[in-house]
Amino acid sequence: MSLDKLLTPVTVGHTTLKNRIWMAPLTRSRASQPGDVPSEMNARYYRQRASAGLIVSEATQISRQGQGYALTPGIYTDAQEAGWKQVVEQVHEAGGRIALQLWHVGRISHHLLQENGAAPVAPSAIQARNSTVFVIQPDGSPSTPQTDVPRALETAELPGIVADYVQAAKRAMRAGFDLVEVHAANGYLLNQFLDTAANQRSDEYGGSLENRARLVLEVVDAVVAEIGADKVGVRLSPNGVFGDMSPAGSADTALYVAKALGQRGIAYLHIAEPDWAGGQALDDDYRRALRKAFGGSLVFCGGYDADKAERLISSGIADAVAFGRPFIANPDLVERYRRGAALNQADPSTFYGGSDHGYTDYPSL
Repeated sequence: MSLDKLLTPVTVGHTTLKNRIWMAPLTRSRASQPGDVPSEMNARYYRQRASAGLIVSEATQISRQGQGYALTPGIYTDAQEAGWKQVVEQVHEAGGRIALQLWHVGRISHHLLQENGAAPVAPSAIQARNSTVFVIQPDGSPSTPQTDVPRALETAELPGIVADYVQAAKRAMRAGFDLVEVHAANGYLLNQFLDTAANQRSDEYGGSLENRARLVLEVVDAVVAEIGADKVGVRLSPNGVFGDMSPAGSADTALYVAKALGQRGIAYLHIAEPDWAGGQALDDDYRRALRKAFGGSLVFCGGYDADKAERLISSGIADAVAFGRPFIANPDLVERYRRGAALNQADPSTFYGGSDHGYTDYPSL
């Protein structure tokens, strides 16, 4: 099948991208220690994949409180900012474009990851069922315990959360990122506020759909005010159940948020489909409803191959498609798709943690 659409440029916000094959955010747990700082090895990994139309970075915590897994990078210290600057410079030197995904995990965390062993925070004090995190035990051994019971955030604390997103976006711009992506998907904090089960609040951030969407939109508005709507993307995950999210009302919630984001003129909306973690699959009727609600650049991610992505873009539903695991094993994925070449197979045992093996040593054509 011809990939005429997939391989054509597209303008997203203020940025023109050389193709519509995006690299999805991929947690790899390889930030240098101490301090969860991006390193030269991370810069090399991203540079290898700079042929993507847009790289969306691995999820990056906006604060120590926002961390849910060991060895994931942050964007709240000067050292982390400098580490990311090194990554961005390498990607730009190789002709690529890159967005930083801004992350607060909320209740998907553990006291060993929190400052002074504090409880994680969430909309409500409801533990995520059947959800684990990655921690380093006091003896130095790795472990994957169940998430802790979280503490419900006080209403007065929420402006501080918003401010953390703004500060992270400012740091991202100073580091040279082309865009930022507000992570409101996959069971993390902003998704928890949207969720009908995880959010049992009785203040103006709970109850009605408008109230549950309030924090997401406050974060977006504040980030937009700081860096401009044309540099901001948002990720949502309708029907997603990862992190003990409830499917009830999820699709309608995403349509409501999509419409509100479209009114704000943000650069793009990134939809994480529920293929990899369970949940009812999206169909084209729903994808078209998202297209109509949002109106701007729309990107889908989840189990796509080149032909399926080409069809989705050709249909007018999507402007781009993001690929995750194929980019792990194929730094030159764009060229392989261009040539119709075979793909390397990824080794799942090297997905999380480790060094160069399974990270920067996959061969290109």
